[in-house]
Amino acid sequence: MTGIPDFSDSELQIVREALAERWGRPVEVEVADAEVRLNPHSFQLTTCPALYWEVDGCHFVVVKTGPSRYRCQFYYRIRQMYGTGIEEYDDLGECVLTLLRVQADHELERRRAGESGGGGN
Repeated sequence: MTGIPDFSDSELQIVREALAERWGRPVEVEVADAEVRLNPHSFQLTTCPALYWEVDGCHFVVVKTGPSRYRCQFYYRIRQMYGTGIEEYDDLGECVLTLLRVQADHELERRRAGESGGGGN
């Protein structure tokens, strides 16, 4: 037992509302566990509560690392993992909204690169 509380019903509601607003429909959110290095200078992994969802081939993860402490990332494939540039958040709403904005910007760039042939300019 790590002492890190599970996501509360109100936290789950914050995430579900943000996702429904972004995609205009409910998105299924799975509750899971993730092994995370809480201290970047240690190799010790800690099991933390996590939320996972997938939309249009993009996978999203929010990990709760402590009371009111959150980390997030999105990925397409194992070698295409992205974060927001912020290591940890103390507000879940800010964490999720920033994650969704960064992913939307990334998706726009991917589409632009695809339209222009994807390279070789």
